[in-house]
Amino acid sequence: MMIKAHWIRKAHRWIGLMFSITVLMASGSGLIHLWMSRSQPAPPPLAARASLSHIDVDAITVSAVDVMKLIKKQRSSALAKEIHLRQISGQPWYQVFLHGDQKATYVNGVTGEVNDAMDEQYAREIALGALGTEAIEQRAYLTQYNSEYIAIFRILPVYRFDSNDAMGRRVYVSTLTGSVTRATDDQKQWEADLFSNFHKWQFISHKNLRDCLLGCTTLGSFFVSILGIWLFFITGKSKRARISS
Repeated sequence: MMIKAHWIRKAHRWIGLMFSITVLMASGSGLIHLWMSRSQPAPPPLAARASLSHIDVDAITVSAVDVMKLIKKQRSSALAKEIHLRQISGQPWYQVFLHGDQKATYVNGVTGEVNDAMDEQYAREIALGALGTEAIEQRAYLTQYNSEYIAIFRILPVYRFDSNDAMGRRVYVSTLTGSVTRATDDQKQWEADLFSNFHKWQFISHKNLRDCLLGCTTLGSFFVSILGIWLFFITGKSKRARISS
């Protein structure tokens, strides 16, 4: 029994030493995540901007049937999968998502004007309401996730707008949901990068390799814990045996 305990103790010591770095990384970044969740506020609500406050239903003269007729004049095979009504620049607009298109097609509910450029304008108004400043700049239109807007946010495509202030505030906006999907600034992003690199190993760009290494280190830490519990019971039995003898 003592020989078995000796080898278990050795395995526990050296394997534990090997995986202690990854345990420290995970636990330390876990504390960072706790700090982030306590110190960082939720994404800002939309400010009460006139263009976003309500939809002027009384002004609408174009029906949804008319909308599709107007679109089919330009694209005869157009098929709608979603139709929303949005208040943009003080007027009601139909937001039509067609099969095969990433961006929506917009039709004015008063004049019947078809204008695809209203998608960016709608996103800008959402960003203006969230950032609370007129000095914003569109930096990107994302159709794929990147190191800052990662897959956990789940919604694509999105627009990125920056306020260009001292804090480096920026928001990611979805015109599909009509909302801010992520709000951050330079300080928050530094904390998020620290957590992502130490806890989820985002510095490894290849996802399959990253997941494999994370799985191996987690399994190793689990194995070390099992060895520790096993060693506790074995040495406990040995001590009781020596005392009774």
